[in-house]
Amino acid sequence: MWQKVKVILFFLLCSCSGPKEILNVCCSDSNDLIQILQTQPKLRIQRFNSPDDAARKADERQALLITADQYPSNQVQLSAEFFAQIKSKKLRVYIEYPSYLPGLELEKPVKSPVDRVVVNSSFFNSFPDSLSILVVNGLSFIPVNQVRSHLVVAKVAGFDHALFGLPEKTSPLLFELPDYSALVSTTCLSRMITGRFAPQKEWTAVWKNILHYLLPGAQIENLNWNPSVRPTYGINQTLPSGYQRKAVKSGIEWYEKANMIVNNGKEGSYEAIMSVIDEQGAQPVGMVKRGDCIGETAMAFASAGALFNNGKYRSVSTNLLDYYLVHSTAAQNEWADSTHGAYGLIPWGITNYAWYRANYGDDNAREMMGIMVSSALNKTDQWDTILMRCLLAQLRTTGVSGFRGDRIDLPEFTQNGWEYFFNRDIVNLAPHFEAYLWACYLWAYDKTKYPLFLERAVKAIEITMKNYPDGWSWTNGLAQEKARMLLPLAWLVRVNDTPEHRAYLKHIVGDLLQLQDSSGAIREEIGDLKMGRFPPPQSNEAYGTNEASLIGENGDKVSDLLYTTNFALLGLHEAASATGDPEIKTAEDKLAKFLCRIQVYSPSRSQLHGGWFRAFDFGRYEHWGCNADQGWGAWCIESGWTQGWITTILALREMNTSVWDLTRESKVAVNYEQLKKKMFSVNVQ
Repeated sequence: MWQKVKVILFFLLCSCSGPKEILNVCCSDSNDLIQILQTQPKLRIQRFNSPDDAARKADERQALLITADQYPSNQVQLSAEFFAQIKSKKLRVYIEYPSYLPGLELEKPVKSPVDRVVVNSSFFNSFPDSLSILVVNGLSFIPVNQVRSHLVVAKVAGFDHALFGLPEKTSPLLFELPDYSALVSTTCLSRMITGRFAPQKEWTAVWKNILHYLLPGAQIENLNWNPSVRPTYGINQTLPSGYQRKAVKSGIEWYEKANMIVNNGKEGSYEAIMSVIDEQGAQPVGMVKRGDCIGETAMAFASAGALFNNGKYRSVSTNLLDYYLVHSTAAQNEWADSTHGAYGLIPWGITNYAWYRANYGDDNAREMMGIMVSSALNKTDQWDTILMRCLLAQLRTTGVSGFRGDRIDLPEFTQNGWEYFFNRDIVNLAPHFEAYLWACYLWAYDKTKYPLFLERAVKAIEITMKNYPDGWSWTNGLAQEKARMLLPLAWLVRVNDTPEHRAYLKHIVGDLLQLQDSSGAIREEIGDLKMGRFPPPQSNEAYGTNEASLIGENGDKVSDLLYTTNFALLGLHEAASATGDPEIKTAEDKLAKFLCRIQVYSPSRSQLHGGWFRAFDFGRYEHWGCNADQGWGAWCIESGWTQGWITTILALREMNTSVWDLTRESKVAVNYEQLKKKMFSVNVQ
């Protein structure tokens, strides 16, 4: 009896499930698309070894899908016989990266590092809509003389849609082959997981529409896939116990997995994972050695060393600072010559002379903060003389109103000496370049009581706040300038707590928090374009030619973890500690949770796992942004500015301390009097 019941149930289930749609395919087992399609309950996949074999054996009016498994090195080999078969049998076909198309002239494949994919028709039923921007990483495509196309390759400006429309020059990427029921892709679209195509929802919709073209009556279910690189926690996922501590651990482990640390730090560290993504989803390492990144990386290792009581991390921290500050060429030549105007300053980088000749006050400020934190956590004073010398060197090249300018190069020091810069009166309303030096001066005043540190910092801060916001010059966005002002204003409250100074801080905090989303993210914002140094590209031609914002226009839901969010975390942390304001603390906590959520999770790509990309789209909840920046695009991971500060502040939060409190007992002033006499003229009080 039970056997009869089972037989009946089997036939009932079969009858309920209905017939399966047949999809003939010619592709490898490892192809991303075929792995997804094999899970579709309403599809029956028939495999063939070659396009010709598939076309011969497929039944009339069936669907055929052919992928480019040897992309980009080899095109799919197609013949006139193949096209005769699909035409006579009225097969519905998808072909990618073909070697031959009847009636069309194909050129040699072109590799395109700048061009993006743009929707150019209503084929996708308004999602993605016409002029929507998509990304195929490591794009190689075959130029073809075909006018109408559903997707095109083009150099376009914009965040997720082409703000200025399509340029005159475009190339077809996905089109219908005339006289055939065939969709042709001039690139490989079927390795979307491996190649980390973005945005994901849009690519899911693209593939659903392609499959509906091939199988008009099929039910395509759950086409979504897990990206190989994604946020650690979902937007609504309950954070686990110890999530912040785990983020610090993963953040510090990223450095070694990404090969950022050279010889345990004894030969320094590298600058970044660059934003270029190839067709295999890999990204290159930027191998420049620059002082600020090395100092900030040392700070991150010192923080992790203290939090986890890890001697290896402390050793890396010490090695990094010793390498750059003591043993490298950064501590030699003009920079070490007490008679030279550049004495005591630290060069931008040592990889080549273009870096070596430059001194940015902001970069030195962050490097000095790296020394402060590392010294306190490693319980050492071994870099105190270097730190005090750099503080005084920066001060003596800062003008009478407290501004130093963006950068000063070695030839300028050789020509002018330091007195020229000390006595000049310039105003540079650019917190990105100036604010962290003011913070360092306030810190130095607290330790030395040298009035000039306080006077020049306060004067510059007052001028800057009086011109806020319309007079401010902004770099990649206005939000980052607000974020940069938090730290000096918080530390100004520490050394000179007045109602006016608290009002300054409250004003900037309030305006920045207007940009904070309920998720904790801080939205990027651009100001008046005439005040912007590196605004979003204002034409298609300008895309990819300079530094740039991650957004196309205000309202785009993107956080910038290289220029804004990272420094907002530091600033809010120090402001909350300085004031005890619960509103600031709440904002800091929300931001910290957001950063822990969006930390990169990628077991298959260890070089990225535990990192923080520059861009995060908190609307899509995906690592996405306008990749227009020539050097620091949406998917870069900067070892110092981003990874160093986020890892450090999360660790300090775990240790329930701030940078100010941690470094309060610094003995850096021991060498102050001697160095001041050596570096300043007798008439400088």
